[in-house]
Amino acid sequence: MRRLKTIVSLLLVFVLAAAPFCGVVSFAEGEQYTLGDLTGDGKVKSADARIALRIAARLETAEKDSPEFKAADVDGDGKIKSSDARMILRVAAKLESFGPQDPPSEEKTVNVGTGEMTGNFSPFFSDNAYDEDVISLVAEPLLSGDPYGKIVEKGIGNGGIADVTVTQNADGSVDYDFTLADGVKFSDGKPLTVDDVIFSMYVLSDPLYDGTRVFSTLPVEGMAEYRERVCSLLDAIAVAGRDNTDHTMFTADRQAAFWASYDAAVPALAEEIVGFCREQGYGDSVSECAAAWGFDVPADGDIGDLADALEETYGGDIGTMILYESAGSSVTDLFPDYYDYAYTPLATGKGADHISGIVKTGENSLRVHMTEFNATSLYHFCFYVAPLHWYGDEAIFDYENHRFGFDEGDMASLHAKDAEPLGAGPYALKRFENGVASFEANGYFYRGAPKIKNLNVIDFGNKNGVTELLNGNLDIVSPVWVDVNVNAVREANGGGLTGGKIVTYEVDTLGYGYVGISANAVKVGRDPGSDASKALRKAFATVLARYREESVDHYYGDIADVIEYPISDTSWAAPRPGDEGYRAAFSTDAGGSDIYTPGMTEEQKDAAALQAALGFFRAAGCVVENGYVVSAPAGASRTYDVYAPGDGRGDHPLYRMFTRAAAALKTIGVTLNVIDVQNGQDMFDLIVQDRAPMWCAAWGSTVDPDMYQVYYSGVESGLQPGGSNYMYDVADAELDRLILDARASADNEYRKGVYKKCLDIILDWAVEIPAYQRKSVVLFSAERINTDTLPRFVTPYYGWIHEIENLEMN
Repeated sequence: MRRLKTIVSLLLVFVLAAAPFCGVVSFAEGEQYTLGDLTGDGKVKSADARIALRIAARLETAEKDSPEFKAADVDGDGKIKSSDARMILRVAAKLESFGPQDPPSEEKTVNVGTGEMTGNFSPFFSDNAYDEDVISLVAEPLLSGDPYGKIVEKGIGNGGIADVTVTQNADGSVDYDFTLADGVKFSDGKPLTVDDVIFSMYVLSDPLYDGTRVFSTLPVEGMAEYRERVCSLLDAIAVAGRDNTDHTMFTADRQAAFWASYDAAVPALAEEIVGFCREQGYGDSVSECAAAWGFDVPADGDIGDLADALEETYGGDIGTMILYESAGSSVTDLFPDYYDYAYTPLATGKGADHISGIVKTGENSLRVHMTEFNATSLYHFCFYVAPLHWYGDEAIFDYENHRFGFDEGDMASLHAKDAEPLGAGPYALKRFENGVASFEANGYFYRGAPKIKNLNVIDFGNKNGVTELLNGNLDIVSPVWVDVNVNAVREANGGGLTGGKIVTYEVDTLGYGYVGISANAVKVGRDPGSDASKALRKAFATVLARYREESVDHYYGDIADVIEYPISDTSWAAPRPGDEGYRAAFSTDAGGSDIYTPGMTEEQKDAAALQAALGFFRAAGCVVENGYVVSAPAGASRTYDVYAPGDGRGDHPLYRMFTRAAAALKTIGVTLNVIDVQNGQDMFDLIVQDRAPMWCAAWGSTVDPDMYQVYYSGVESGLQPGGSNYMYDVADAELDRLILDARASADNEYRKGVYKKCLDIILDWAVEIPAYQRKSVVLFSAERINTDTLPRFVTPYYGWIHEIENLEMN
């Protein structure tokens, strides 16, 4: 009662002007009501808020079907709560409105250029950078960062939807207390509530969650117990084994069908491997082909022997087996019913039916209790809040009875909305077709409806972004910032990068370019982590690294720099010249001596790189005679493919590096086949299958330098690997330990030292050659965009899209 009196007294403090008449709705009996107007005088005043508060406190009553009740239930959830009263008070004070704001008077359209979108616009499952751009227009994160990359803990009133208070407890545990802003709505007008946040957390925590977010790796109390609750039908049958007689969880027929499909898939996979190796000239017999692939098969062995070797390595894990060992086919090519088994959830009878550390503390607040400190936690709360009513099922959300809006393990129902996103962001997606995502302004957007009603995000494919901007097909574009485009902008503006035609925003890219080497595809024998395997990869890395600077300078000129560690130079954790232990990547030979010395000519450096490479080839077990590699050990080869997404015309900053390295290696008996890929997705499909031994691409970086996603393997901990670990297949217990150590500290100086050790291990595995840090630009048409409405301050962490609601057209 004392708390209620305090709230009422606070409401009474305000002397508020009445808001204009709004929100008139007709209902079945022909009566009318105005949202927020409980007195029926056609105005929304503080007196209405007081009545709503008394109803919420059960000091007054209102029949559920009465106009008074409907006027008070401003968020439309069928209840009258103190948050409804707060909203009425804010409307009375003209701080907010109940309904969508009036659309802009002119229905103008802004066209934004982008790369290839796949159409997976799910806030849970998307993994394409251009798809993520679409999601950022549609959805809002629980927490977000400031222009310097720091998480905004007091987001309400500062451009965010929530506040968080972090409390480190005496026992080492940590509490994260969240409060949601009042009045935030999704683009369909439904309120964003704490139930939506809890629903989103449970999706990301589900045992069968198959997206790339790693929220479930946080030390949330009860997370491990909850994730024991469900397993897939595939895992249940595989773990039970062929001779299982307990059919409590699945039928005997399902078990028999699984193993029949398995017994067909493994020999088919073995046949494919042998066929591929024969085509590539790696061998003729099954034994020779198996050795080239990294498996030991007797000299007179057959396909069945290779199939046995595959099964011995992977057991019943058919999905991983095909993923890692396929020479072309997908999982469903070899095991057609795989996803039926993988997506069928089964209750294990173990664990807990909820996550004890996720606690609803009020109608607009919750607490997440973690058992220990984790430095990355705040960044993992930057997930998009997804509407329960759209992605899940409100009928099965019952917090008190541990139901969270979807059936545990049911990813299929969540994937059904992958192409139909809904959120609380500034725009709503209307359609996606022919490479164009079309949006309409969200009138309910909590920071104010965007001033430009229509927006198109357009895949401009192989067309030149600057040309498309100048000819009026695009209004905003981020082209590759190479000399030809720099010169075109200067020419259009009469000399400057910003002028009467084009306004240029230039920042360091939050990411970096690299060369990847698959540890599973480039190895000696069967152990990708052996000294011999590392030496083999270092031989190639040494020669490739020699030509980085030439290639990057040729493509980018002054707008990119060569980097020496696999981390973006925008990160506070990136090693700097002068730091202890800093050295150029792949600049020492097999004996640890410097390859290059001061005063060397370019020709001498070329020769020194090849001599160092020969030393690494010897260390890998290759036979080297008279400066020529004449044979490779079992599981290795003298010929490898390297992929560059150069659009079939060498249009990639590292393409020149590949061709130069290939020419150099040819002189010592080693072949690099440089493959220019027109469709980048084709290359990434090969990477997933370990069929791309080497490739070049670019990583996008997160604000926090946490390395879990890419490098963590879980070889000792049993924790799940990072979602992108498959790229390099690093499996190193010491690296895993260091990654977890860095997560456990709040001391960034300590963390920087730990990350330096991590980077050294990654370079020792020679799975990644750091290449370049470039600048990114966004170009705006000064003729069509009102550039006075652009943000005044942009950084790698804060771009023009963060204030898109303020953007206007001329």
